[in-house]
Amino acid sequence: MDLMQNEKISQLVDKIKSLESELETELQEQYKSFSCEITQKKEELRAKYKHDKENLFVYLLNAPVLYILSVPIIWACLIPAFVLDIFVSLYQAICFPIYKISKVKRSDYIIIDRHKLGYLNIIEKANCWYCSYFNGLLGYVSEIAGRTEQFWCPIRHADRVKYMHEYYKNFVNYGDSKDFKDSQSKLREELNKEQK
Repeated sequence: MDLMQNEKISQLVDKIKSLESELETELQEQYKSFSCEITQKKEELRAKYKHDKENLFVYLLNAPVLYILSVPIIWACLIPAFVLDIFVSLYQAICFPIYKISKVKRSDYIIIDRHKLGYLNIIEKANCWYCSYFNGLLGYVSEIAGRTEQFWCPIRHADRVKYMHEYYKNFVNYGDSKDFKDSQSKLREELNKEQK
């Protein structure tokens, strides 16, 4: 890829970031209107939630048998997830200070709050806890892995990548040995700056 293609890619990435920012603003506006709803009297809100909550027995009765049979498989995935969480957190705690990479704040990614909603039954709350933890963990791990990749191997792949973390756009082109050697220390220094 030549310099003009790199500029075009940078421009497209900037447009994507701008659209993400616009989306975030729109979501915040929608959240504000939802927040107004929350300011209703607690009693009214509790009554509404109680009315909307599906009875546990009815919920289980309506659940397809295969859904119920798949529950042990789904929940067994938490075991390797917990192990991954522990090891990645230890890796970051030990290695990031050595590499002078700013640490990823776990609580920015693993946000568990949906179980507090009164209109969810106990199973729905457990499902929300699971999804919040698991997806948040994957985001947390991806951020740590992205920073690590920028530190050790900031080279784009020869083939198109379906998912790119935010650091990938800074990586050097596949096969460009000169740019790799010239850019590596600069890319490492960027990781020492305070992250979002």
